[in-house]
Amino acid sequence: MKHQQVVVITGASAGIARATAHLYGLRGAHVALLARGQAGLDGAVLDVEKAGGKALAIPTDVADHAQLEAAATQIENTLGPIDIWINVAFTSVFAPLHQIEPAEFRRVTEVSYLGYVYGTMAALSRMRTRNRGTIVQVGSALGARSIPLQSAYCGAKHAINGFTESLRTELMHDHSDINVTVVQMPAVNTPQFSWVLSRLPNHPQPVPPIYQPEVAARGVVYAADHPQRKQYWVGASTVATLVGQKIAPALLDRYLARTGFEAQQTGEKVGPDRPHNLWEPVDGRSGHDHGSHGVFDKRSHSRGAQLWFSHHARAMTAAGAAAAIGAAATWLRRK
Repeated sequence: MKHQQVVVITGASAGIARATAHLYGLRGAHVALLARGQAGLDGAVLDVEKAGGKALAIPTDVADHAQLEAAATQIENTLGPIDIWINVAFTSVFAPLHQIEPAEFRRVTEVSYLGYVYGTMAALSRMRTRNRGTIVQVGSALGARSIPLQSAYCGAKHAINGFTESLRTELMHDHSDINVTVVQMPAVNTPQFSWVLSRLPNHPQPVPPIYQPEVAARGVVYAADHPQRKQYWVGASTVATLVGQKIAPALLDRYLARTGFEAQQTGEKVGPDRPHNLWEPVDGRSGHDHGSHGVFDKRSHSRGAQLWFSHHARAMTAAGAAAAIGAAATWLRRK
């Protein structure tokens, strides 16, 4: 009998995680869906099962280690041993640091960083007994190059990289057959920009170019299939950002100070009392399934070069360097 992969995905009610769940459904995998929002989880179950997979939805707050442990036990009792664990769940606050409350900053850190740590712990404790399995951390270009207005989120993404590097060296020391890899993402058209806690005067937006969640999901699945590489970059903008940070970080500081506030807002005014998901899921109150996509479909790319980049690391670096130098030259001409 053919073994069906058992895949766990956190944050699976929307965005990249939801799109990734659908891809595993197409493979006929057994997919465990972890998130807080019930409407989004119900929609994700339908996505997976219509695609041909088997779904198990477990309402879970990843900031709570005990909830993740209980979910992992339920998954293995119901679906079987976990083969792949994908950490995606996050939350954020769009505001200058002086407008963020300490409890809000802590909550972002607990979900967006410690949620990865706790998920990895839950997966690793089970994978170690079998000496096999793969853990995928869905990161961001902002984990290497921070931008204004997202200090809590950027800090969490930086922390994920450091945590994962440490874990990787421990697994290497143990000669373990467990793999852990990171997928660094570009700006993605997810619902988060419509439900994130924001103190900006206008509607938040991802910094263009924007990619559809399916592009990111293909990158996640590819990384899970080829986890021996420590890191993958999805999208040309991620390449340019990460290489540019290595070449000219001070220049990027000045560029982002000049453009970063405006680039993260549309022209649409939003009220300070709009619903947000920092403490409770938005779909838990509205009962509305937001799906994978955000409100920027018309501006988003449905294709990306992440698979080509994954096979051509040298060309990827050269292209990123050229893009970074070009951007620097353009910025200097404007000064």
